[in-house]
Amino acid sequence: MKKDNSLLVKKLAQAGLLAALCYIGFAFFRFDIPVGPEKTAFHFGNVFCVLAALLVGGVLGGLSGAVGMTIADLTSGYVTSAPKTFFLKLCIGLIVGLVAHKIFKLNEAHSKKYVLGATACASAAGMVFNIFADPIVGYFYKTYILGVPQEISAALAKIGSITTSVNAVIAIICATLFYVALRPALKKSGLMA
Repeated sequence: MKKDNSLLVKKLAQAGLLAALCYIGFAFFRFDIPVGPEKTAFHFGNVFCVLAALLVGGVLGGLSGAVGMTIADLTSGYVTSAPKTFFLKLCIGLIVGLVAHKIFKLNEAHSKKYVLGATACASAAGMVFNIFADPIVGYFYKTYILGVPQEISAALAKIGSITTSVNAVIAIICATLFYVALRPALKKSGLMA
């Protein structure tokens, strides 16, 4: 029983560190693009959200991304986006974790080629979800929660889909490379998800 508690504490510590990296990836490694009264951004937050799900699993990874990037929204001038961010980043983590650990069994022993392909597929699954869900959820959130006129919400969703797509490609590539680089050390230390 003590071994299980020790592993849980390590996973929670990893999740906390990854939440901090999600925060840093958005709050400090971001390029804002003003869009009328709103703004969108190219950022590295999604990289660490996906990496978190690969490293600690879907639930803890999703919570890491959701908490880290929501706090970044609250402290970086994206306050109205915070609820939407929490929901979407949690979903990204759950999807990446499901594909990586339940479908591809990424935490088991596999060849380097398999790990690379499985990691890229899991990362892509989460980011493809985000490419479609972010503009759709954003449209409904802005229109029906924030009261933004439909035409403006639709235009903002279209513009946001461009930055979301670029962020997704960056996240897939970087998270895959980071995970493949970190996997041997995590395996050796017993910290695989």
